[in-house]
Amino acid sequence: MAVDVVVPQLGESLVEATVGSWLKKVGDPVAMGEPLLELETDKVNLEVAATSSGVLADIQAEPGATVAPGDILGHVEEGATAAAPAAPAAPAPVEGVSAEAAVRATPAVRRLAEERGVSIESVAATGAGGRVRREDVERAVEPAAAKKAPAPAPAAEPAAVPAAGGGRVERVRMSRRRLTIARRLVETKQNTAMLTTFNEVDMTAAMALRSRWRGAIQERHGVRLGFMSFFTKAVVASLKQFPRLNAEIDGDDMVLKQYYNIGIAVAAEGGLVVPVVRDADRLAFYEIEAEIARLAEKARTNSLQLSDLQDGTFTITNGGVFGSMFSTPILNGREVAILGMHTIQKRPMAVEDEVQIRPMMYLALSYDHRIVDGSEAVRFLVTVKQLVEDPERLLLEG
Repeated sequence: MAVDVVVPQLGESLVEATVGSWLKKVGDPVAMGEPLLELETDKVNLEVAATSSGVLADIQAEPGATVAPGDILGHVEEGATAAAPAAPAAPAPVEGVSAEAAVRATPAVRRLAEERGVSIESVAATGAGGRVRREDVERAVEPAAAKKAPAPAPAAEPAAVPAAGGGRVERVRMSRRRLTIARRLVETKQNTAMLTTFNEVDMTAAMALRSRWRGAIQERHGVRLGFMSFFTKAVVASLKQFPRLNAEIDGDDMVLKQYYNIGIAVAAEGGLVVPVVRDADRLAFYEIEAEIARLAEKARTNSLQLSDLQDGTFTITNGGVFGSMFSTPILNGREVAILGMHTIQKRPMAVEDEVQIRPMMYLALSYDHRIVDGSEAVRFLVTVKQLVEDPERLLLEG
């Protein structure tokens, strides 16, 4: 009996995906739970697993096709067995499992190994649970490339690609994820009444507190104390005072959320992703830092799951890590507010009628004016500023 291979429910706000690569060919044997193909969304890549054992009978959606939940991708002939190979195959090192299949790695990492000419089963894994990471493949490439490198030949001049202005251009097709990100950002701008308000925060007290406790937290909990935990705590405390910034619009209703799932924007290889620190109001400083580090590592290794990205209520983005002084962040999904942090820079400031050099950071709060009043947004941002400037208060108010 032929069993449908269908696109699963993609989760909150995801209505379509692109077929990436098939991990099986027609006629290949498959086991229940074994990955068959990879789907690409604007947030994460998903593996679609077989729901029954048998043989991959056909493929209905080729790589590059746009699909939606419930669409048929192919069929598995349940209970069928693959035809015997024309020539004897090498014995597998593990009963019923090939050496390559036994290696834990995402399809993206497997593709990278194939592109680099490295055998995935020969790569030393350093990821959690014995997973091969992108960095592991890159390390394995270096000695292999050194052995294979031929004697240098005279470099040929690259072919010029003429452009209208007389210079050279390179045309690169945008990935499905980048196209979807672009479309959704435009939709956000078109479908919200987005405004941005600004302020600045004196980081003197926060930097002193961080310096005082950084060593002890590192030694006791094994995590580095950064400033994201300070701002996450300050945001949560401010959201409790101004609940409409922790809401969303649903038709004619405002949905005021009484939980605090804070999205932390992370720059990943395929584009910006926003994994979510859940129930941030219940976490200590070191727990927030540990969770951010865990999610950032998953983003770097392309191993985020949809569950890591869902149910956010408010987002923080830190352009300061790249040196940004000032920006106007765009709202994320159905959320109605986002806080933008920026680089810390020493500037002369008037402090009690004296000019002092202080480490200052500009803050930007973008918000949907349909639900958040201007005065409310300004007071929210002022509250964040005051809490970060007096960080001991975060222990009580956060």
